[in-house]
Amino acid sequence: MKFINILALLVSLSLSAVAAYYSIIGLTAIFAASFWPIVVMGSTLEVAKVVTTSWLYQNWTVAPRFVRYYLMLAVTVLMFITSIGIFGYLSKAHIDQSSKSSISVVDQDAIQTKLDIANQDITFARATLANLDSVVQVLTDAQRINGERGAVAVRASQQVERDSLNALIAANSKIVSTLLEEKQKVDTETSALETEIGPLKYVAEIVYGNSETATVEHAVRLVILIIIFVFDPLAVLLLIGANAGLQHANNIAKINNAKAFPNIREPRAKRKPKDIGATLPV
Repeated sequence: MKFINILALLVSLSLSAVAAYYSIIGLTAIFAASFWPIVVMGSTLEVAKVVTTSWLYQNWTVAPRFVRYYLMLAVTVLMFITSIGIFGYLSKAHIDQSSKSSISVVDQDAIQTKLDIANQDITFARATLANLDSVVQVLTDAQRINGERGAVAVRASQQVERDSLNALIAANSKIVSTLLEEKQKVDTETSALETEIGPLKYVAEIVYGNSETATVEHAVRLVILIIIFVFDPLAVLLLIGANAGLQHANNIAKINNAKAFPNIREPRAKRKPKDIGATLPV
């Protein structure tokens, strides 16, 4: 019995510590301009919450009513603040993940746009070369090989343009090769991000029936709310339960000791000495 109460106490303190860690990080994300003041304030308030909860339970019957009510309100507000910090932390984590996914999509679109432009340049250059070849081929078919307007002369006059077009094809081919490598990397990162977001899509499918972007955002908020409603409140209630269990175990131990040693009595208070004058005869 005593072991489970001590274990409950340790677990409640561990939960409080973890909740405090996430809450402080979340609060520093909300108030990023005052990092260290928020860390000091959050740490102090979290310790105060745990101590206040234990003190309030142990001294419930002797504490004035106003003190009891104020401390109950303070613990409730501190739980709410901790929950807000945890919500901020988890929301920031989801936003960071979503921003990475958005960046990957933007990168994919940008790479695809560059690929389309490079491929269009290659297609245009190849089509132009094909037209130049067709002109030479027509002259060749007409057996106009030599002469100023023969196939040889026409092809020679096209050489500068052909070199330019071939250089354009070669340069854009290198660009396409580089872009395809970048696209493969981005596609791999996007697939990894999709794998990370996959469980959220399953949650959205189960709860809302679809996995659209807006629905996934609703599912994320639902999961975060569920977490914060069982995180810090569980730590506080478990701390109260541990205090109650330990107090009950101590009471049972006292009763058992009294039964085992019935002849042992608590020392009686010292009697006050009688007035000597009152005992003298008149």
